[in-house]
Amino acid sequence: MRLRRFACLVTGAAVALSLGTAPPAGATAVPDDQPLPPYTISNPALAPLTVGGRPTTVRQGVFHHAAYDIEVPPNWNGELVMWAHGYRGQTTTLTVDPPNFGLREKLVGEGYAWAASSYADNGYDVRTGVVGTRDLADLFGRLEHRPKRTYITGVSMGGHVIGRSIEQYPHFYSGALPMCGVLGDNRLFDFFLDYNLVAQDLAGVRAYPPPADYLTNAVPRIQQALGLGGLKPGGPDTTNDRGKQLREIVVNRSGGPRPGAEAAFPLWKDFLFSLGAPATGTGLAQNPSQVATNAGTRYTPNAPVDVNATVQRVRPADPADRHSARLSEIPRIFGLPTAKVVTLHGLGDMFVPFSMEEIYGSEVARTHRSGLVVQRAIRTAQHCEFSPAEAGQAWDDLARWVHGGPRPAGDPVTDPAQVARPDFGCRFTDPTGAPAGTRALFPACPKS
Repeated sequence: MRLRRFACLVTGAAVALSLGTAPPAGATAVPDDQPLPPYTISNPALAPLTVGGRPTTVRQGVFHHAAYDIEVPPNWNGELVMWAHGYRGQTTTLTVDPPNFGLREKLVGEGYAWAASSYADNGYDVRTGVVGTRDLADLFGRLEHRPKRTYITGVSMGGHVIGRSIEQYPHFYSGALPMCGVLGDNRLFDFFLDYNLVAQDLAGVRAYPPPADYLTNAVPRIQQALGLGGLKPGGPDTTNDRGKQLREIVVNRSGGPRPGAEAAFPLWKDFLFSLGAPATGTGLAQNPSQVATNAGTRYTPNAPVDVNATVQRVRPADPADRHSARLSEIPRIFGLPTAKVVTLHGLGDMFVPFSMEEIYGSEVARTHRSGLVVQRAIRTAQHCEFSPAEAGQAWDDLARWVHGGPRPAGDPVTDPAQVARPDFGCRFTDPTGAPAGTRALFPACPKS
C-alpha cells in the first residue's frame, strides 16, 4: 500500500512539475530567462567539438531561471543524455558543467546529444535539480526534436537528483548512470553527524550544537585527544586506542570492512570535521543537517569506550522533511527505479560513502526491482575519482542494455562478505591505473 501510494503521488506530481517550477513568493516579476535573486550566472561560451570533420551545434541560454548548455552532434542518433551536476556549495553564482570523465567527447562521438542545467539555485537542493533537468529535457525537444530516448547521468548530489528523477517521472528516462551518487538520500547527513558526535564523545569534548569556533577550538582538541593530528595517507598510524575506535566506527558506518577503507580514513578525517561546522543559513538547502539523526544508531566497535551509552543523541530538527514522500530539497529515494540503472562508486570515498550504494541496493531489493539496477565498485578513495575507461565502459554497458542487450555484470554490494574480500572492486577498476590518484592506497589486484 505504501509503495502504491508513493507511485500515485509522484505520477501526479510529475505532471505538475514537468510544466515548470512556480517561482518562489516575491519572485514572480523576474523574467524566465534571468536568474532569481541573489543569483548571477557564469556560463562562458562553450566551443563546439568536431565530429567526423564537422562541428557540433552548441546552444546556451537561460530557462526557468537556470543556465543551460546543449550540444548536438552533426550525426545525431536521436537520443539525448541529461547531465546532473553535483553540489555547488552555498555560492550565489550558477554554473554549468559538461559531462565529465571524457563522456562529453564520447557521447557526441557516438551520436548522442547532451544537455546540462545549472539548476535554479545552489545549496543542497535536489528538488531544483530534479525539476530543472526535466524542464531542460522538455526544452530540448522544442529547440531540436523530441528525442527517441532520454538518459540521465551525473555525479555526487547529481546522483541524488538521478535517483529521485527516475521515480518522480516514471519511464521518462530510459537509462541512468549515477556516479559517486547520494543514493542513500538523507542517510548521508546521518553519516556526517555520526562522525562528529562520535569523535566528540571519544575525545571528551562536547561541542553540539557546534559553536562558532568549532573548527578552530573544539576540533584541534578532539584531534589531539585521539592522535589524529599527524595522521597522513600512507603514513604511520599515530592514533591512540580511542582514535582507532573512531576509525573502525567510521569504516563500519561508511560501508563496512572493504579494501582501502582504513587507508582512506586519513584522507578524509579532517574534511569530515568541516561538515560539522555551524550552518550558513536556516533553509533546508543551506542547512541539510536538519534532517540528520543518530537517535537509534548502534555503533561498532563499542570498546574501549562504550560509545552507545555515552554518545550524544540527536533527533532530526526537521522530522517532517526527513520522513516526507514529497519532492523536497532533500527528498527520499524509495528504491523504485523506472529506468535501467548502472552505478559507479569509489570504495574509499567518505564524502559520499560507499554505504550509499549498499542502502540503495537494499531498498531496490525490497521493492523487487533489483533486475533494473547494476552497481559497480571502483578501487579509489577520492570523491568521484573515475577514469575515462571506467565511466566509458559503464556508459557502453548501460546503452547496450537499454538498446536490448544483456543486463551488464556488477558487484554484489549488498553482500558484506563479498564486499570485505581483498579483491573486491577489482573487476571494474581500470587496470591501467590511469589516472593514478589514490589507487596506490589499495592492494594490487590479482592478475587475471
